[in-house]
Amino acid sequence: MARPLRFRYSPQSWSDGRVEHDILQPLQSNIGAQEVSPWFKSGGDWQTHRFEMQNGDVALFARTDSDAYWMGNTETPSALWKTDKFGWREVPYHVSRWAQRELIATLHEEDPWLADYPHLSWFFLPVFMSKDGRDSTRSFFREHAGGFPDAGRRETTRFFEEFLRTGVLDEYRHVMSGKLGTSDHVDRVRMSAAMAEFIAAKILTDAGYDVVPEIEVTTGHSLDFRAENGDTNVLVEVTRPQPPGNRAASGPVAAVRDTAETKTNGQLAEHGGGAVLFVDCSSFRDDAWAAVRGEQPDVRHRPAVVYRVRPNGHVEGYQKGAVPLELADAMGFLD
Repeated sequence: MARPLRFRYSPQSWSDGRVEHDILQPLQSNIGAQEVSPWFKSGGDWQTHRFEMQNGDVALFARTDSDAYWMGNTETPSALWKTDKFGWREVPYHVSRWAQRELIATLHEEDPWLADYPHLSWFFLPVFMSKDGRDSTRSFFREHAGGFPDAGRRETTRFFEEFLRTGVLDEYRHVMSGKLGTSDHVDRVRMSAAMAEFIAAKILTDAGYDVVPEIEVTTGHSLDFRAENGDTNVLVEVTRPQPPGNRAASGPVAAVRDTAETKTNGQLAEHGGGAVLFVDCSSFRDDAWAAVRGEQPDVRHRPAVVYRVRPNGHVEGYQKGAVPLELADAMGFLD
């Protein structure tokens, strides 16, 4: 499975003839490529090329007299197979900006509704335009409302757009967008679990904490976030129970307990305590959440926060144990 889009770097000279012989001709032979005029200018000393394939793939190539960068959601020409890969922040500004403009415009031509959500389009561009995941990741927002039940795509996409617009996760764009995956099919459970991390980051941010994702701990695991604010430095792990109708548990309360127990007996047990468990019930419909809301079950880990978020911004939940985070500004706590 192809991974989120990254640049390949060639520290070599590329002439017009070499571009045609080593890039265009192999792509033409294999998948029916044609070179077309780039949609945008790059600036700087870069010469740019855009290649479009009959199957809808697109590839970009930027070069100077001494080096070049390649990016595409298509097969890589053999002349570039052994090149190193780099992230969006690791390549020259003119190259990154040009590729971004080309791909975002392509994305919005293919899925015009996403043009109303520019920051979400930018943030998830590495997966929205990836080789294997471009259809599934867009479909997850378009047809599955980003994992929210009983909600429309525009309401839920606006929810994530407004959070991503804050820029608090921009520095971690590659790792966080990659959590959505580049599978060629929609796995709503896994993708919803990935978006639960964005929801958790929003809650922590709204509560006044700075968040850093993917914190490596001494057990060799990574926990989802570190929340920092003044003297506060707290590790947070997020889990998202499946809705009762999608699992073997007998009801929503059991779903919450079982999912939290799996996490508690795994990463959190090996970590040895100290982390706060966030149990995100945002996949639950109203009746399922009402059962959890009424019973407020223990989740076999303390401290823990159990909550449900709606795409209109409403958040409610409850705590178990002494949670070392002040979350009242981000959610309403149940009596």
